[in-house]
Amino acid sequence: MSDHSETTIRVRYAETDQMGVVYYGNYFTWFEVGRVELCRKLGFEYKRMETEDDSYIVVAEASCRYKRPARFDDLLTIRTRVIETQRRTVRFGYEILNDGETIATGETLHVICDHNGRPKSLPEKYKKYFLSFDTPHGVAHGHHSD
Repeated sequence: MSDHSETTIRVRYAETDQMGVVYYGNYFTWFEVGRVELCRKLGFEYKRMETEDDSYIVVAEASCRYKRPARFDDLLTIRTRVIETQRRTVRFGYEILNDGETIATGETLHVICDHNGRPKSLPEKYKKYFLSFDTPHGVAHGHHSD
């Protein structure tokens, strides 16, 4: 298995501004599309994680760097991967490509929470999915978010 998933989307007219350029907030929606597809590729459905395990992946931080504009009808590739996994957090990285050229990059940091919004540890059965993309020893380096 590769270290990322790829999803293709076509820019809709409604996603552009008066200048015909994709509105900046849409990139975060595309990041979500990529995240959900990555979970599927890893072998589980995010919705089942919520309903069966009372575990929600709540966005705590989000960033995007825009390099080139996307426009109506462009066919884009969303490349998504897990960058870091901690006991209660998962960090995803994104790359948006247009015809093979990177037009935007971004990251989101998520805290695992229960339905009341209280942080909790990532359930054991999901660790194998997220750690498979992590550092060689299965533990991310750096500071702990929990």
